[in-house]
Amino acid sequence: MNQKIKTILKITLPLLLGVFLVWYSLQDVPLSVIIQHWHNADKWWILFGVFLGLLSHLSRAYRWRFQLEPMGYNVRFGNSVMAVFATYLINYTIPRAGEVARASILANYENVPFEKGIGTIVSERIADVLVMIGIIIITLFLQFDFIYGFFIEKFNPVKIMIILGILAFWVLIFSTYVKKSKSKFAVKIKNFINGLIEGALSIFKMKNKWAFIFHTLFIWSMYVLMFYVTALAIKDLEDISTGAILLGFISASFSIAATNGGIGSYPIAVFAAFSIFGIDKDPSYAFGWIMWASQTLMIIVFGGLSLIYLPIFNRKKRLK
Repeated sequence: MNQKIKTILKITLPLLLGVFLVWYSLQDVPLSVIIQHWHNADKWWILFGVFLGLLSHLSRAYRWRFQLEPMGYNVRFGNSVMAVFATYLINYTIPRAGEVARASILANYENVPFEKGIGTIVSERIADVLVMIGIIIITLFLQFDFIYGFFIEKFNPVKIMIILGILAFWVLIFSTYVKKSKSKFAVKIKNFINGLIEGALSIFKMKNKWAFIFHTLFIWSMYVLMFYVTALAIKDLEDISTGAILLGFISASFSIAATNGGIGSYPIAVFAAFSIFGIDKDPSYAFGWIMWASQTLMIIVFGGLSLIYLPIFNRKKRLK
């Protein structure tokens, strides 16, 4: 398979999957039901959720500057903000193209070498992955009895133990293979793990490490809070538990990687998590669509304005 075909598949497959999942979710819960939940929703909670999402993006843009300063680049906050919003918007069209565009924006307007810009984006993604792992561990700790009881009730305990044993065996085999093998695949895995460790340790060597850590925790706190407050907008979810919020947030976060910006996959992922807690299908799907649509609309508006205003903003600065 040549590179051109691979590129086409990388672009088209997530889009086709997203279209299929949109169709699938609307077959499960009609659009009229979702619209009815939208009409009955408390719009102030939705707006508050959008505001929290906006704060998280601004914090991400500010955090990025901490990574660039040690390299001698004092990036203007306006450019950093617009680059972040442009990233999210472009990722809705071509997966991961936004990160390339983000580094290119700094290269064009702030004279930050492209490879250095990409390097900082990779390192901040490592920080985000570590926080996500932390959220998963906290959720498992807080909801262990419930999650364990759910799986015991739904599945045969003996089969679960056998599956876990098989998984542990294959993980051991795979890790041994990666450690000893010199194949390209094994080297890539080792480089990824080493990069993860190196990136995590580099955070503590940063000049403004505590500010960076604060903003990282703040960003993810805003993510969880915007998920929670938007759920409060749906009348049937007013008494939703912390466990359902955390598990729903984790499931929805992973869905974003499945399709462009989580189109189609986001509400399905929310329902899959909420169903474990016995939450009805209709409000689960409705919340998933409202949550996804409100945040997407915010990205489209601010991302579009950023792409339009970037050359104007920088032209004015050059004239000065």
